[in-house]
Amino acid sequence: MRNARAAPDAFRRMGFAPAIALVAVLALSGCGTIAGLFGDDDAPVPAKLAKVQPEIEIDTLWSRSSTSGEGDRRLELRAAVAGGQVVAAGHEGDVAAHDPFTGERLWEADTDVAITGGPGAGAGLIVVGSGSGEVVALSGADGAVVWRAQVSSEILSAPAVSERMVVVRTIDGRLFGLDAVNGDRLWVYDRAVPALTLRGTSTPVITGGLVIAGFDSGHLAAISLADGRLIWETHVAAPTGRTELERLADIDADPVVSDGVVYAASYQGRVAAFESATGRPLWRREMSSHAGIGAGPRLLYVTDEQSHVWALDRGTGASLWRQDALELRRLTRPVEYRGHVVVADFEGHVHWLNPEDGRVVGRVRAGNRAVAAPPVATDAAVYVLGQRGQLTALTLP
Repeated sequence: MRNARAAPDAFRRMGFAPAIALVAVLALSGCGTIAGLFGDDDAPVPAKLAKVQPEIEIDTLWSRSSTSGEGDRRLELRAAVAGGQVVAAGHEGDVAAHDPFTGERLWEADTDVAITGGPGAGAGLIVVGSGSGEVVALSGADGAVVWRAQVSSEILSAPAVSERMVVVRTIDGRLFGLDAVNGDRLWVYDRAVPALTLRGTSTPVITGGLVIAGFDSGHLAAISLADGRLIWETHVAAPTGRTELERLADIDADPVVSDGVVYAASYQGRVAAFESATGRPLWRREMSSHAGIGAGPRLLYVTDEQSHVWALDRGTGASLWRQDALELRRLTRPVEYRGHVVVADFEGHVHWLNPEDGRVVGRVRAGNRAVAAPPVATDAAVYVLGQRGQLTALTLP
């Protein structure tokens, strides 16, 4: 691998959050070094928050210390809502389920692994993954361990869960199809990993007998859920440039599937839309994102590498607005909730945007720690999980 110490200008173009992620992967892999990345004059400065004149009333339904959290590891452990409960996991191996309306703790469990990915939820299971590649499936009813399985390497994203299958993505470019009943390995799909990548992986999506997954090469693939066969493959962005740093094109943002269309985003690449059945491209546009995208009934929302929030037409990809007042605040993926766009930032602020023009119409703080994982929206509330394990439910009256 080439030495990566040479590109402070490139990192300034990337923005603050991706730089941190790349430092992490280099430190762990030993593949390169970064020295003197930012001097005092080079460090990107997140935007200061302007005072907001609230146009909406935001209620905190409840807020609880849920798990041990992820500390400063930037794992993006997320909340999951399934089976009438909200579930969170902590790096120390603890998993907890809460009542979505009151926050009451329904059960808690200790998996005895260092959790680095998850939880995924569905079909009565709660599934987490560890840094050593161990997958643990818990009963959604009481947190009891149902099965354990071993895969090839660290798991940094939430497993996808269906009635018959649990699909796990590992950092070495593999997808594992595990039997949802007992964890037996049914198939493996393997794709080569570039020499240099961002530290992170997207969560696979199960839809219509397919597994839709993004890879560090910038490729998006549809794989048969039944047997792991490749059904179609396309590129969201082709790596370009002379150095590995310039050729980063990771798909770390979770694909979104809605109304037969797959929306995907890559780093230093594009946001694009494809037919989910065939992979036929519908549109592509230049934009870099690793935080992710969210889909509303009419619009697609994207947080780009600079923490600008965009609204795009779902049919054409055309820009409708851009909100740049939150620049470099390490925003999460946007979610839509009751006609508003919601993002959280590195100081625990949760920002509410008007979907028509992107203006900030409300703001609350969900604890005093960073929020790295995307909020989860249901009809009842928006659930925000902070890096220290504080779980907060926000709603509109």
